[in-house]
Amino acid sequence: MSTLTKRTTIYLDPSLHKALRLQSIETSRSVSELINDAVRRELAEDVSDLETFENRLAEPVIEYEVFLKGLKRDGII
Repeated sequence: MSTLTKRTTIYLDPSLHKALRLQSIETSRSVSELINDAVRRELAEDVSDLETFENRLAEPVIEYEVFLKGLKRDGII
């Protein structure tokens, strides 16, 4: 483990903890590695979502009621 790591305490559902321990054994990776990777994936997904929101800021906003009226007008609903 790197000297730059931080120690923390987390409380897991017993079933999740068991699953992590089993996965740790199966993959020859520590529970800490598995948790770090999961957190990295979640944070990367957040970055991707934020980039998508930022890219869509210039899109026109359509009010819900106007959108529904258009669907009705076009025979979709």
